[in-house]
Amino acid sequence: MSTLEIEVGDLRVKTVVFTAAELVVTLADGRKISTPLDWYPRLKAASAQARENYEIMPMGIHWPELDEDLSVAGMLAGNRAQ
Repeated sequence: MSTLEIEVGDLRVKTVVFTAAELVVTLADGRKISTPLDWYPRLKAASAQARENYEIMPMGIHWPELDEDLSVAGMLAGNRAQ
């Protein structure tokens, strides 16, 4: 049995931006992932100041004040926060 390998590109996060209804993450290779804030209740309910206090991790984003972690792979797969 063979394994299908897919080149996923550079999944490192470059920028994180919030609109009124979306989280928009730009990856190092230029792709943008836009997901509804409704998918992430902690982020949606947070203040703008708490949202801006994030750390870019090797494969995702961490909001220490909010105890929220999102992986790029999960965002690409359409996973919502639990």
